[in-house]
Amino acid sequence: MAYWLFKSEPFKWSWEMQKARGDVGEQWDGIRNYQARNNMRAMKLGEKALFYHSNEGLEIVGIVEVCNLIHPDTTTDDPRWECVDIRAVCDMPRPVTLKDVKANPKLAEMSLVTSMRLSVQPVTEAEYLEVCRMGNLDNPPRSPA
Repeated sequence: MAYWLFKSEPFKWSWEMQKARGDVGEQWDGIRNYQARNNMRAMKLGEKALFYHSNEGLEIVGIVEVCNLIHPDTTTDDPRWECVDIRAVCDMPRPVTLKDVKANPKLAEMSLVTSMRLSVQPVTEAEYLEVCRMGNLDNPPRSPA
């Protein structure tokens, strides 16, 4: 099982905008970092991810899932850049702030803490479940086995 975290600046693409796309989802385009792109290349259909508002809010606000595998990013003609599509699964009942994440010793090694600038990050299952617990999300949606 794999889990992920997608960062978005809410003035560009907010959680509300993501939810409004419904089951169709939205391509996670505009990524111009090789490590983030390679993370997307590793994703499988149905894998779950945390949706994080960066710059404004600094908090995990929802859960998304990968609904379309890696494909060319339509915002560029450069074949190096690819993306996946994601769709909203559920709100985080209580947003989990970056401050809360940093204060939790169980999350000290989480990429959100150690690789803060990376826009698409891996998350361990234990980290995912701990964030969901912190966000009062009972029975969090799981990635497929």
